[in-house]
Amino acid sequence: MHQNHGHRHGEGEEGQGDSSVRLRLAFLLSAAILLVEVVGGILSNSLALLSDAGHVLTDVIALGLAWFAAAQALRPATPQRTFGFHRAGILAALANAVTLIVVSVFITLEAIRRLQEPEPINSLLMLGVAIVGLAVNLYVAFALHREPGENLNVRSALLHVVGDILASVAVIVGAIIIGLTGFVAVDPILSVIVAVIIVGGAWSVVLETVNILMEGTPSGVSLDKMIRDMRDTEGVSDVHDLHVWSLAAGVNAMSGHVVIADRALSESDEILLALSRLLAEKYGVTHVTIQFEHRECGLACTLFQNRLEAM
Repeated sequence: MHQNHGHRHGEGEEGQGDSSVRLRLAFLLSAAILLVEVVGGILSNSLALLSDAGHVLTDVIALGLAWFAAAQALRPATPQRTFGFHRAGILAALANAVTLIVVSVFITLEAIRRLQEPEPINSLLMLGVAIVGLAVNLYVAFALHREPGENLNVRSALLHVVGDILASVAVIVGAIIIGLTGFVAVDPILSVIVAVIIVGGAWSVVLETVNILMEGTPSGVSLDKMIRDMRDTEGVSDVHDLHVWSLAAGVNAMSGHVVIADRALSESDEILLALSRLLAEKYGVTHVTIQFEHRECGLACTLFQNRLEAM
């Protein structure tokens, strides 16, 4: 048996410095908007504006984690952290998502109370703060949209910002309705809508982080299709004991046994290169560990491996 490792980090690491700069700017701008909306929501007595601030908080978390991931990608592994510090970001994402769900529940309960006991709202201040938030978020979205390549962290952060743009538009519409009609009930109604948006995003984060921590197969990756594609690679006879998991969002790893047909194990480098390219380009797997076997020893090697695992 012969074990090889294939690492293709070019696509994932090219432009990481630029990604980190863009994400840092987006994070700082979103944090500033969060502060403005919290203060504006309190002064205007707008629950919709405060709930939109909660949605901005999801953006700050998403952008912060994406910035963290981009920065960590530049750090070398250590003997104590051979895979780096990716899981720290995953644990933070899980804790933040659960917190956001709890906050959304409190927003909904407060909205119900305000529907029963309406309170006066400064619609003009509410409108001004929401417009500022919308303008900044449009700028952040434009900056992230300019990011070249298929950076999964940036794409994920961009989705959060687009969601906040929609929430800001809802608050603006609500402020206009209140200013023109005095119908203050629209404020708690909009706050519930925004809270639902927050829960939807937070719940998807919970599912993704739990799947990563459980070392489940990454979403969008078909194990059966991957095995078929690997078997179709020239020189490969069979694939077994295949495991695919995520170290963090967009950082996928794979290990498995590959049976070589009519090739010496010493000639496996070419096959390893072909498999590594296939897995990186088609499945986003950039950390590949493959154990090569002869066709003749495939069953014997498997039995031996099973015996070792049972010990």
